[in-house]
Amino acid sequence: MLTKEQVEHVALLGRLELSDAEKETYATQLSDILEYFEALNKIDTENIPPTAHVLPIKNVFREDKVSEHLDNEMALANAPAKEGNSFKVPRII
Repeated sequence: MLTKEQVEHVALLGRLELSDAEKETYATQLSDILEYFEALNKIDTENIPPTAHVLPIKNVFREDKVSEHLDNEMALANAPAKEGNSFKVPRII
């Protein structure tokens, strides 16, 4: 089990001010977490490949193709504000 002094050290590193009751609570909770990690360390993972994500991740890219585009009137048809052939947006700076 973690000692109160170890919890105080971790709190100091995190710049946290803890009451005595919080130190006792966190000592118990952190000890439980460390015990769980010890249990996980006992699991045989020799033939398990390391992963960064549990599901396979792949980017879905489409091939760039030249196609017809919207004309200005259709593109601006639902614009809340327009000026000439452009969307009008609020000034940022």
